[in-house]
Amino acid sequence: MSIGERATARDRPPEEAAEDTSFARGLRVLLTIADRGEIRADELGALLEMPVSTVYRYLRTLADFGFVDRGTAGYRLGPRLIIGSGANVTAEELIRTADPVLQLLAEETGETAVIVRRIGLTAVCLHEVPSRERLRVNIAPASSLPLRSGAFGKALLAFAPTDIVDEVLATEPPGGQDPMDDERLRADLADVVTSGVARSVGEVISGSVAIAIPIFRQDGIVAAIGVIGPETRCGLAWRTRVARLLPSAAGAIVGALEAPRPGQDFRSVGEPPLGI
Repeated sequence: MSIGERATARDRPPEEAAEDTSFARGLRVLLTIADRGEIRADELGALLEMPVSTVYRYLRTLADFGFVDRGTAGYRLGPRLIIGSGANVTAEELIRTADPVLQLLAEETGETAVIVRRIGLTAVCLHEVPSRERLRVNIAPASSLPLRSGAFGKALLAFAPTDIVDEVLATEPPGGQDPMDDERLRADLADVVTSGVARSVGEVISGSVAIAIPIFRQDGIVAAIGVIGPETRCGLAWRTRVARLLPSAAGAIVGALEAPRPGQDFRSVGEPPLGI
């Protein structure tokens, strides 16, 4: 079971992309800006193998929606996507910092560990460490996930600005999914805010169980981290254990972002040693 392709769209030239739509090219521009923090249009064109005139066309459209902004040294994420200064942490920093934590989570839980970030009205997978099991759930980097369903999306949406929540509530669920009424979704989001944990069973990917929590710094929400696996393996005891592990995992990422410390351990007090 998987979402998306193994390689990110921006890692492949357009002629090799399976679905090189205008939307995909625009998303590649946006993700590259999120990765680099701030980047010039000519640098974007070189990285994405795209004419600079085309890059400027996408930048104008993205700027009109408030998704990007012109800075002193280039283009950066715009006010529409910024949630406090925490969102200024680049995707590259998050991937590099989260990778060892995700490795430990995947080893400890036996399932796929994932970190996602909100880009506009979608949750985008930044990085995953897949389960070693033959039957596993994969969410490939650069895959888009809905905000209105699934643990990863709801962990981000619960702490998004009110206008973002209202826009998501106004959108129709993706085809093939059971629609979640607004009242139920608001109740789910309120529960995430109260408990700090988002849970889902069979949402987004049929037969899967996902547990996720937001990653906060003092200056805002950064991303969400979680674990996802097949429902056949992920029973109540597993779900309880993952919910106990995730806050320390998020804390380890925040600590590493602010003051990296080698060998940092995210395990909760009383947890058994990780098998690595």
